[in-house]
Amino acid sequence: VQLQASGGGLVQPGESVRLSCVGPGFTLENTVGWFRQAPGKEREGVSCISKSDDTTYYVDDTKGRFTISRDKSKNSVYLQMNSLKPEDTAVYFCATLRGAYCSGDPHFVYTWGQGTQVTVSS
Repeated sequence: VQLQASGGGLVQPGESVRLSCVGPGFTLENTVGWFRQAPGKEREGVSCISKSDDTTYYVDDTKGRFTISRDKSKNSVYLQMNSLKPEDTAVYFCATLRGAYCSGDPHFVYTWGQGTQVTVSS
């Protein structure tokens, strides 16, 4: 299964970026998460949307700034990131998760997509 993440780049603090994750067929109707890994840090869950009922999950420091959404007609999941901070700088990965419910734990990932770099710097 190939997941393609895109949309990263270099932005200034306070700006916005929208990441996209595209997968084949019905792949992205599963539970899908966005994870990030900053240099020297462990990969962490950022946001997730569940297969069961599209319930969403956000790690605390992204609540109110990030929004995850799904477009099944385009086999896509998006992460809208607003009010970006330098500490949001990381490689962002999309992934499908096992099960019908969200988790920020990378151990629940079934398939990883490739990452896209987001750099927030003035």
